[in-house]
Amino acid sequence: MGIFDSSSLEIFKIKQFRYFILARFFLTLGIQLQMSTINLQVYYEFTKEEFVLGMIGLAEAVPFIITSFFSGHYADLLNRKKIILSGIFMLLIGAIALYINSAPFISVLRSFGLPALFMIVIVFGVVRSFLAASVQPFMTSFIPRHLYTQSSTWNSTVWHIGAILGPVIAGLIYAFRGQLHADWCYLLNIAFYVLAFVFIAATSYKQTFIPENTESIVQSMKVGLNFVFKNKMVLSALSLDLFAVLFGGAVALIPAFTDKILHLGPEAYGLLRTSPAIGAVLMALIMSVKPPGKKAGVALLWSVVAFGLFTIAFAYSTNYWLAFAMLALTGAFDNISVVVRHSILQLMTPDNMRGRVSAVNSIFIGSSNEIGAFESGVAAKFLGLVPSIAFGGVMTILVVLGIHKANPELKDLDLTKDP
Repeated sequence: MGIFDSSSLEIFKIKQFRYFILARFFLTLGIQLQMSTINLQVYYEFTKEEFVLGMIGLAEAVPFIITSFFSGHYADLLNRKKIILSGIFMLLIGAIALYINSAPFISVLRSFGLPALFMIVIVFGVVRSFLAASVQPFMTSFIPRHLYTQSSTWNSTVWHIGAILGPVIAGLIYAFRGQLHADWCYLLNIAFYVLAFVFIAATSYKQTFIPENTESIVQSMKVGLNFVFKNKMVLSALSLDLFAVLFGGAVALIPAFTDKILHLGPEAYGLLRTSPAIGAVLMALIMSVKPPGKKAGVALLWSVVAFGLFTIAFAYSTNYWLAFAMLALTGAFDNISVVVRHSILQLMTPDNMRGRVSAVNSIFIGSSNEIGAFESGVAAKFLGLVPSIAFGGVMTILVVLGIHKANPELKDLDLTKDP
């Protein structure tokens, strides 16, 4: 059986999925390019402090978490396609503002500097919460049930391809000819958001449920939270990813690691930053022909353990290509947990609750990337750069042991059976 046999490509017969996956690619590419460029600007133009990199993560995470308590309610009440289009449009406006702020020929606006970057990141966090609550349910609406795991695998694959290219483009353009070219990064950013908007607009969408208008926002949030906390499989999967990403946030420290440990410049940052995504894509290709089905629970637990082990190995890597390989392996094993988690959410969540459950999922997972960046920045300040990364890997492994003890049935999870 080859990687691209008919069964693994069956989902691409669905026209709406093809449009969606193209939009997902350009949206991810734009977001990754934007955040990578912001991190490079913060580190190289304003300060070489790991703590400030962590603060960028916190500036996105706090508004993201706060807004996520409301975004899920509206994702189950309003048209999800319109929410996504509005979100992309807001990202486009933010990219234009970043371009203006970074353009060398507009010196007055450029004087806003670091505060302007933080303000854009805060708005970005708000917008991303609505996208996180809407994108996954939007995709699920036109995917037949038997293709849920395959859709999660390809969705993850395309996301990681975008995550590979975004930082590479940022690193190469930013350091082009030895000069700093953030404005060119943001100009390209604008083009990617426009393409994402066009492909989502081309996707036809019909709501498959009747919105419940009788619930208040508070009641709606309680329903979503109660569903997650009463479903042990969903809660265990979310908790594993939450703490793995929270403590294993080595990616946020890559600019400092590249500079202080590997003694290389921003051009080396791009490829190193994308190595987890490269590993994730390779693993996704494997899962496209051999998805985590009957032994999904075992695969989930061991993949997070491996993520922790390779995070520790990365911390003590002093060779560029060894560091690259270790980060690639963290991405490969992390992607297993991502696909299993998304499959659990698709299989076990009623359609009229997908927005709220996706919002809770995004609070657990989406914000943990940024809070993990903050945790890594604080840990690096007090423990040192290398010990802080190793500490995160050790904590990730301990979390797996704790989750397994709390819910031993997780290891028996079988995605081929109806819940």
